[in-house]
Amino acid sequence: MAQKRIDHVGIVVRDLEKTVRFYTEVVGLEVKGRLVHTNGVFQLAFLGFNGSDETEIELIQGYSDQLPSEATIHHFAVHVPDIEAEFERLKRLGATFIDQGLDQDIVTLPNGHRYFFIYGPEREWIEFFQR
Repeated sequence: MAQKRIDHVGIVVRDLEKTVRFYTEVVGLEVKGRLVHTNGVFQLAFLGFNGSDETEIELIQGYSDQLPSEATIHHFAVHVPDIEAEFERLKRLGATFIDQGLDQDIVTLPNGHRYFFIYGPEREWIEFFQR
Protein backbone atom coordinates (compact mmCIF):
# COMPACT_ATOMS: atom_id res chain seq x y z
CA MET A 1 0.00 0.00 0.00
CA ALA A 2 1.24 3.49 -0.82
CA GLN A 3 2.57 5.62 2.01
CA LYS A 4 1.72 9.21 2.83
CA ARG A 5 4.09 11.75 1.29
CA ILE A 6 4.09 15.35 0.14
CA ASP A 7 2.28 15.30 -3.19
CA HIS A 8 2.61 18.89 -4.42
CA VAL A 9 2.61 22.59 -3.58
CA GLY A 10 -0.19 24.77 -5.00
CA ILE A 11 0.73 28.27 -6.20
CA VAL A 12 -1.91 30.88 -7.07
CA VAL A 13 -0.92 32.78 -10.24
CA ARG A 14 -2.23 35.72 -12.24
CA ASP A 15 -1.17 34.50 -15.71
CA LEU A 16 -1.13 30.75 -16.14
CA GLU A 17 0.46 30.74 -19.61
CA LYS A 18 3.30 33.05 -18.60
CA THR A 19 3.92 31.04 -15.42
CA VAL A 20 3.88 27.70 -17.25
CA ARG A 21 6.45 29.08 -19.74
CA PHE A 22 8.69 30.23 -16.88
CA TYR A 23 8.56 26.94 -14.99
CA THR A 24 9.15 24.86 -18.14
CA GLU A 25 11.74 27.02 -19.91
CA VAL A 26 13.66 28.43 -16.93
CA VAL A 27 13.20 25.89 -14.13
CA GLY A 28 12.99 22.81 -16.36
CA LEU A 29 9.71 21.35 -15.11
CA GLU A 30 7.45 19.46 -17.52
CA VAL A 31 3.69 19.96 -17.89
CA LYS A 32 2.04 16.79 -16.58
CA GLY A 33 -1.53 17.91 -17.23
CA ARG A 34 -3.96 20.79 -17.42
CA LEU A 35 -7.65 21.06 -16.65
CA VAL A 36 -10.46 23.35 -15.63
CA HIS A 37 -11.62 22.64 -12.06
CA THR A 38 -15.12 21.24 -11.56
CA ASN A 39 -16.14 24.72 -10.32
CA GLY A 40 -15.63 25.95 -13.93
CA VAL A 41 -13.46 28.86 -12.75
CA PHE A 42 -10.02 27.67 -11.72
CA GLN A 43 -7.58 26.74 -14.46
CA LEU A 44 -5.01 24.26 -13.21
CA ALA A 45 -1.63 23.17 -14.55
CA PHE A 46 0.36 20.34 -13.01
CA LEU A 47 4.14 20.32 -13.41
CA GLY A 48 6.87 17.90 -12.43
CA PHE A 49 10.28 16.48 -13.31
CA ASN A 50 11.83 13.49 -15.03
CA GLY A 51 8.98 12.19 -17.16
CA SER A 52 7.14 10.71 -14.17
CA ASP A 53 3.42 11.17 -13.61
CA GLU A 54 4.11 12.88 -10.29
CA THR A 55 3.14 16.52 -9.77
CA GLU A 56 5.51 18.68 -7.76
CA ILE A 57 3.83 22.04 -8.44
CA GLU A 58 0.18 22.88 -9.13
CA LEU A 59 -0.45 26.31 -10.69
CA ILE A 60 -3.91 27.78 -10.00
CA GLN A 61 -5.33 30.67 -12.05
CA GLY A 62 -8.67 32.27 -11.21
CA TYR A 63 -8.58 31.78 -7.46
CA SER A 64 -8.28 35.47 -6.64
CA ASP A 65 -7.72 38.67 -8.57
CA GLN A 66 -6.29 40.39 -5.50
CA LEU A 67 -2.92 38.73 -5.12
CA PRO A 68 -0.06 40.40 -3.23
CA SER A 69 3.08 41.28 -5.18
CA GLU A 70 4.96 38.35 -3.65
CA ALA A 71 4.18 34.74 -4.54
CA THR A 72 1.12 33.19 -2.97
CA ILE A 73 1.46 29.61 -1.85
CA HIS A 74 -2.10 28.38 -1.58
CA HIS A 75 -1.52 24.98 0.02
CA PHE A 76 0.65 21.92 0.25
CA ALA A 77 -0.80 18.52 -0.47
CA VAL A 78 -0.28 15.20 1.25
CA HIS A 79 -0.79 12.12 -0.90
CA VAL A 80 -2.96 9.50 0.81
CA PRO A 81 -3.76 6.01 -0.45
CA ASP A 82 -7.40 6.04 0.75
CA ILE A 83 -9.09 9.45 0.70
CA GLU A 84 -12.31 8.26 2.40
CA ALA A 85 -10.44 6.61 5.27
CA GLU A 86 -8.29 9.73 5.75
CA PHE A 87 -11.38 11.96 5.73
CA GLU A 88 -13.04 9.84 8.43
CA ARG A 89 -9.84 9.67 10.51
CA LEU A 90 -9.47 13.47 10.48
CA LYS A 91 -13.15 13.93 11.25
CA ARG A 92 -12.72 11.72 14.35
CA LEU A 93 -9.70 13.82 15.40
CA GLY A 94 -11.81 17.00 15.21
CA ALA A 95 -9.90 18.59 12.32
CA THR A 96 -11.36 21.81 10.94
CA PHE A 97 -12.37 21.18 7.34
CA ILE A 98 -12.31 23.98 4.78
CA ASP A 99 -15.63 24.42 2.99
CA GLN A 100 -14.91 24.65 -0.73
CA GLY A 101 -18.47 25.76 -1.47
CA LEU A 102 -19.02 22.73 -3.69
CA ASP A 103 -21.64 21.00 -1.49
CA GLN A 104 -19.48 17.92 -1.09
CA ASP A 105 -16.98 16.65 1.42
CA ILE A 106 -14.47 15.13 -0.98
CA VAL A 107 -14.07 16.82 -4.37
CA THR A 108 -13.48 14.73 -7.49
CA LEU A 109 -11.69 16.48 -10.35
CA PRO A 110 -12.41 15.71 -14.03
CA ASN A 111 -9.22 13.58 -14.15
CA GLY A 112 -10.51 11.39 -11.28
CA HIS A 113 -8.14 12.74 -8.61
CA ARG A 114 -9.88 13.42 -5.28
CA TYR A 115 -9.15 15.83 -2.44
CA PHE A 116 -10.28 17.81 0.58
CA PHE A 117 -8.70 20.55 2.70
CA ILE A 118 -8.25 21.14 6.42
CA TYR A 119 -6.79 24.06 8.36
CA GLY A 120 -3.46 23.66 10.11
CA PRO A 121 -2.79 25.26 13.50
CA GLU A 122 -1.87 28.63 11.93
CA ARG A 123 -4.83 28.52 9.50
CA GLU A 124 -2.57 27.23 6.72
CA TRP A 125 -4.33 25.08 4.14
CA ILE A 126 -3.43 21.40 3.97
CA GLU A 127 -4.83 19.30 1.14
CA PHE A 128 -5.26 15.55 1.36
CA PHE A 129 -5.03 14.17 -2.16
CA GLN A 130 -5.53 10.81 -3.83
CA ARG A 131 -4.54 10.07 -7.42
